[in-house]
Order: sequence, then structure tokens, then C-alpha cells
Amino acid sequence: MSNNDSLSLGTERIWILLRRYAVPSIVAMTASSLYNMVDSIFIGQGVGTMAIAGLAITFPFMNLAAAFGAMVGVGASTVISVKLGQKDIEGAEHAMGNVVLLNIMIGIVFMMVSLLFLDNILIFFRASEATLPYARDYMEIILYGNIVTHVYLGLNAVMRSSGYPRGSMYTTLFAVIINGFFNYLFIFVFNMGIKGSALATVIAQILALIAVLWHFSRPSTFLRFKLSMFKFRLTVARNILAIGLAPFFINVCACLVVMLINNGLKTYGGDLYIGAYGINNRIVFFFIMIVMGLNQGMQPIVGYNYGARKLDRVMSGFKMTAISAVAVTTIGFLICQCFPTFVVSLFTRDPQLIEISKHALHIITFIFPVVGYQMVATNFFQSVGLAKKAIFLSLNRQMLFLIPFLLVLPRFFGSEGVWWSMPMADFVSTIVVSILLMNQIKQFKAEYQNN
Repeated sequence: MSNNDSLSLGTERIWILLRRYAVPSIVAMTASSLYNMVDSIFIGQGVGTMAIAGLAITFPFMNLAAAFGAMVGVGASTVISVKLGQKDIEGAEHAMGNVVLLNIMIGIVFMMVSLLFLDNILIFFRASEATLPYARDYMEIILYGNIVTHVYLGLNAVMRSSGYPRGSMYTTLFAVIINGFFNYLFIFVFNMGIKGSALATVIAQILALIAVLWHFSRPSTFLRFKLSMFKFRLTVARNILAIGLAPFFINVCACLVVMLINNGLKTYGGDLYIGAYGINNRIVFFFIMIVMGLNQGMQPIVGYNYGARKLDRVMSGFKMTAISAVAVTTIGFLICQCFPTFVVSLFTRDPQLIEISKHALHIITFIFPVVGYQMVATNFFQSVGLAKKAIFLSLNRQMLFLIPFLLVLPRFFGSEGVWWSMPMADFVSTIVVSILLMNQIKQFKAEYQNN
């Protein structure tokens, strides 16, 4: 990839750019969701019902780990895109170097603290005597590979934003294939149970990291490793973390939300209901990750053109992404509403768990089509570097709406209240995001007219 290729973000037709950047990102994010889905399918089919419930217990933990990774990766991705739009190559290089340093530091601290209090944390997340051993076995291995995960995800985000979406896609696909192979080998051949699935995940991410490191070490790479970039720069780090606070809080809130969901389901249902949520989470997550892929494709386009002060191209990138996202979530809605038995049965053979999961899936995806628009609108603020507004919009669904619903509705409607809290929060949040977006667009237009 040459400098001219990167500069095409400011000149080439938007739909061509979106296809070029979004398709690889969609494939990569879909593959990433399959990464998690493969673990759930192999654990559900090869280990058992309590194992998949134990895996669901780890979701808040995984969200918390992802929060720190996203804070660095997404923040750096936005900084690098804007720097490239401003033709500040040195600034982009400094951002990439600080991605590695920040992820190493955060990864070490998170691993040490989590391992020290692992059982207490899992019990806090509503692990029972039946599910705790499975959750512990899985998380111990995942945490030992935490540093690798953080560095890999951070550099993979940099790869996308610096003009190599296909490289990012191929790396992710490689990791998924490796993960699936070792999942099968460790669970069905070596009978390693849930530990085998965790080990497969770590091995896949180690090999993927090696591939990413090789990419940034090549002389032909537009942004590549230089010794001078591996110097901690407080200003650069602060800028990355400020922008990355939005996805950080999203994942932190997701951690709290899942904890409340697990608590409600444990109180009003039991371990099987937690397992049902785990299955539904993976199904919905598949379509969410496709939309996230669209967002990642939009990000360098919008970020670059915002930096180059081309408002018409910024808005075209947003509109095309939003339409595509709504189409994706609508397809997800139709599949989940029309074929729930088939989808749920991929994860378990337990008849009771299948029925609980089917019922939940109908409710959770009730207004799923609007979720695509909501996600793209929120990401728009992040893509143009409006950190405070992005943080607010990222938090409004969970903190302002979903958490209150989860605290109130289960008291009156039991497990039904837990399931219905999710679509209700999505609906209200979409209204808020729409209002703020319209106001921001008006503000942009006024600023550009005055200048």
C-alpha cells in the first residue's frame, strides 16, 4: 500500500471505498464472531449444558478485558486515520508505537489482578457450584494469553486504519480457522473439555499476532515498525485513550449489563436460563459484528474526510453505512424470528435449554432492525473524534435505559422482564441517538458555511 492509495480516501467514490474497506472488515468481524461462536458450539456439543452456562458466566469478564483492548485499539485507529488525513505520517507512527506499549502495560496488570481474585470475581458474576469449575478452567487459560490478545487486537485495528483492510481480514480468518481446528482436536480427540477450547483460542491468537508483527516489519508496508516509535509519549497516549473511552465504557457497561442479566436469570430461572442467554448472546453477536465491520469500514473514510474538511463525503459515507447496517440487522431479525429452533440447536442438544433459548431469541430480536442504525450513528461521532458525545451515546443504551430496566422489570415479570429489557432499551436509545445526530449534522453544516 502506497501513500497515494491511502490518499484515495479523499478522492475516490464513496461506495467504492466503502466496499473496499467495509467488505474486508465485515469478513474479519464476522470471522471474529465465529471465533466466539465456535467456542460455544464445541463446548455446548462436546462438553455439556453446564459448560455452556459456565462459559456464559465468563462473558462479563471477557467484556471487561475487551474494554481495555478496545480503548487502545479504537482510539489509535481514529487518531491514525485523522493523522493520515492531515498528512502527518510521523504522528501516525507515534500512535502505532504507543498502541503496542499501552496494550502490553494494560495486559500485564489485568492478567495479574484477575488471576489473583479469579474465583471471587466469577462468583460475583453469579457462578454456581455447578458452573464455577467450568468458568474457572476457561478463564485461567484465557488470562494467561491476555497480553497476546491485547497486542494482536490493537495492531489489527491499526492495520485496518492505515489502509490494509484485506490484511486485517486475512489475519482474522487465519485465527478463526486455527481456533476451529484446535477446538475440535482438543475437545473431541484429546478430551480436554472446556480447557481445550480456551487453549485453542490462545494458540490461534499467538499465531495471528505473529502474522501481524510480520506485516508491520516489511519494508513495503506504509506504516511499519521503527525503533523511534516505541517511546511512550504522554500526549499521544492521552489522545488515544480519550477517544478510546467511548468503546471502553461500552464494554464496561456491557460487563455490568451481563452481570445484571446473569443475576436476574439466576434468581428467576437458574443455570439453564444463563446458558440460554449465552446462546442468544452468540447468535445476536454474529449480526452485531457484521455491523461493527461496516463501522470499521466507515471509520477511515469518515475520519480521513473529516480531517480533510470534506463534509459531503463524510455524510455520504455515513448514509451508505447506515443503510447497509439496517439491512444486516433486518436479515438477522427474519432469521431469528422464522428459524429459531435451527439456530439454537447448533449450540445444544438439551430439549429444555432449546425451548428456553427459542423463547428468549424471539423477544431479544423483537426490534432488531433499528439496532443497525443505532450502532452506525453512535460510531459516527467516534469516527470524527467527538469523544465526549461518543461516550454519552455509547453509554445511553446501557446506563440510562437497559440497567434501569434490568433493575425494575424482573421484579415484576421475572425472567420475562430480563428478556424484554433489551429490546426496550434499544428502542429508546435509537430515538436519543437520532435526535443528537440531527443536531450535530446541523452544527457541521453551519461551521462549514461560516468557514
